[in-house]
Amino acid sequence: MKNIVGKERLDASNKKVIEVENPATGEILDTVPNATKEDVDRVVKIAKIAQKKWAKIPLHERGRILEKFVELVEEKSEELARTLSNETGKPIIEARAEIGNTRTFVYGYVEKAKHLYGITIPAGNEVGQENTIQMTVREPLGVVACIIPFNFPCDLFGQKVPSALVMGNSVIVKPSSYNPLTLHRYCELLLEAGIPAGVVNCISGDGKITGQALAQHKDVHLISVTGSTAVGMQTMATASKNLSHVMLELGGNDAFILDKDGDLDLAVEELVWGRLYNTGQVCCASKRFLIHNNIKEEFTKRVIEKINTLKVGMPNEEDTQIGCLINEEAAIRVEDQVRKTLEQGARLAYGGRRNKAFFEPTVLTEVSKDMDVMKDMEIFGPVIPICGFDNIDEAIAIANQSSYGLCGNIITSSMKTAFKVATELEVGGAIINGASFYRSAEMPFGGWKHSGIGNEGIATTLEEVSKIKTIVLKNILKD
Repeated sequence: MKNIVGKERLDASNKKVIEVENPATGEILDTVPNATKEDVDRVVKIAKIAQKKWAKIPLHERGRILEKFVELVEEKSEELARTLSNETGKPIIEARAEIGNTRTFVYGYVEKAKHLYGITIPAGNEVGQENTIQMTVREPLGVVACIIPFNFPCDLFGQKVPSALVMGNSVIVKPSSYNPLTLHRYCELLLEAGIPAGVVNCISGDGKITGQALAQHKDVHLISVTGSTAVGMQTMATASKNLSHVMLELGGNDAFILDKDGDLDLAVEELVWGRLYNTGQVCCASKRFLIHNNIKEEFTKRVIEKINTLKVGMPNEEDTQIGCLINEEAAIRVEDQVRKTLEQGARLAYGGRRNKAFFEPTVLTEVSKDMDVMKDMEIFGPVIPICGFDNIDEAIAIANQSSYGLCGNIITSSMKTAFKVATELEVGGAIINGASFYRSAEMPFGGWKHSGIGNEGIATTLEEVSKIKTIVLKNILKD
């Protein structure tokens, strides 16, 4: 597979490639170019020129083309889902669901853009402005770089790319080098749908080179990144040299709080969804389980019973519920984090074994609030550390001791307690009676503290990918 640069399909200028591997089998699926800084310079130049023409196409026509893209995705949905599952290790049932979300994102952003009206400031609202009318319009930023991670590539493509395109920007998609194949196909389908060459580009490469070259380029006007906090900080520092706008959705170590009056059956079901989906590789997954001491033992017992009913298997099998991690290196990292937590005094209650890129669901008990896992050690895998608490203020304090602030949740039958926790959690999203893994297409999604800057979602992204211009009709009413 080659990079999409304007009308051309190109190798890297130095001819280097990245092998894309099926993490479940070790099979090499394809190769993609490992782009250089010179390749980035070339694609940005093309995207900048193409954007000027694209912005002049009426919004309704831009929307129609994007809706055609959805039709093409749905025609090829099984092929795309198989590719996504193979290159990611995601169970096929989850891959199909992710491909199926594309319609929601595209249609949502197109419809929102059609109703993103400006404001008018009437004459006479201010002393000295009796004869002047002011109005605002939205205009595109220019070239938008979309740096997309491995865990939900199609969902995050759906958030970043249609929103930028419908507002008249050109885009440069930079997929993860671990699983870029599906997003290359998405970009091809955008072009097939009618997006002009150069308006959509796709360039693969190592993040430290390709991603940072995009961030430091003076003609990239927005860098939208979903990734680790370290990558986000580096990107922001690089982009600041050009005062380029950034949107950063970064790491999280979300707290799952279950009070003594919470529904245990609900809590266990939400744990499976909120921690084990995508084999735990979710930024807003519940990762720290704060359980009231009165019910902690029963909760742990039920969790283990539930995990025993789940099938861990090859991602391409229809009944697999939990697949593998993105690669063996990721699984080794989880293994090391579990080992460290055990060395700090936790007890292994279930699981803990690794087989290449597979890491089985793991339950850790006797976890204390001073352990790294209860602070800033984000485990990106299917690990459930359980820490007890005696009162809700203690639980809130433990939840807030992390430097992350993406999401959090509370399960309780008391709405008074629920709103107390939701109000006091230092997070961008607080979920009541559900796991922290909750992200609708519409909602503003973003973190506090080291979990990011900006909010992504149909409710907010169009403002992030455009700029306001005020048009002043000075003294238009003056005789």
